[in-house]
Amino acid sequence: MPLSPDAYLALSAFIFLAGLCIGSFLNVCIWRIPRDESIVWPGSHCPACNHAIAAWDNLPLLSWLVLNGKCRHCKAPISPRYFLVELLTGALFTVLWLVHGWTLQTPVYLFFTGALILGTFVDFDHLILPDRVTLGGMAAGLVLSLAFPALQGQTERLPALLHSLIGLALGYGLLWLVATIGRLVLKREAMGMGDVKLLGAIGAGLGWPAVLFTIFVSSLSGTVLGLALIAAGKKELQSKIPYGPHIALAAVLWMLCGPACIDLYLSWAAAGPRLP
Repeated sequence: MPLSPDAYLALSAFIFLAGLCIGSFLNVCIWRIPRDESIVWPGSHCPACNHAIAAWDNLPLLSWLVLNGKCRHCKAPISPRYFLVELLTGALFTVLWLVHGWTLQTPVYLFFTGALILGTFVDFDHLILPDRVTLGGMAAGLVLSLAFPALQGQTERLPALLHSLIGLALGYGLLWLVATIGRLVLKREAMGMGDVKLLGAIGAGLGWPAVLFTIFVSSLSGTVLGLALIAAGKKELQSKIPYGPHIALAAVLWMLCGPACIDLYLSWAAAGPRLP
C-alpha cells in the first residue's frame, strides 16, 4: 500500500536521523580501527585529553556546532571531518531511500554505503583500506547474495551465489592484473592490494556489471582530479590521494543510478548517430 505524503516524509526524516547516528558510529570506527582499538570500549572520549564525552555532547551535527568544533573540557579542536561524515552518511542514506524506496536492495545498499564511507576516510587518513571493509565486504556480499537472490537479479539462491562469485573474481582479478602489470612496468607499487580487495567486495555484493561501471567511473574521476591538480600546479599531490575513494564514489553512483545510466547509454548506442 502506498505511503501517505506525511508518512513518507516522516520515514525519510527517520532514515536521515538514523544515517546521522550511524555516521557518528562510523567516526568512531574511522579513528579506532586503523589503531587496532576496540570500537565498543571505552566509550567516546576526546583524543586530546581522554575526557569522556557526555551524551549531550555527542549528538550528531548539533554538538559539533554548539561546541564550535572544540572539546568542552580541553578546548582542543575537533576535526570538521566528524561533522562531514555524519552529514554525508545521513544524506546518502536519505537519497538511496528516495531513489529505491523500501525494497530488498535498500538496507543492503545502506550497509554497503556505510562500509564505503568508513573505508574512504580511513584511506584518506592512513592510505590503507581495512580488511574489515574489504574482506568483510567480500564475505557479506556472498552471504547476502545467497540469502537474497534478488540482489543479483536472480530468483534462485545458487545462481545468485554464482553471479556473486563471478563479480568477486572479476573485480579482484581485473585490479590485481592492473596492479601486477603496473608493478612490472613502473618498478614500484602502482596500486595497493586494498583497492583490489575493495573492488572484489563490490563485485561480490553488487554484481559484475557494478565492477565494470566502477572501474570506468573511478578511472574517469581519478583522471579528472589528476588533470585538475596539474592545471592548479599541484601535481605533487597526486601521489598523496588514494584510489580507494574513487572506487567508493563510483560504487555509490552505481547504487544510485548505475543501471539507469547503462540503459540510457545502450539506448543511445542502439539508435546510432543521427545525420542531419
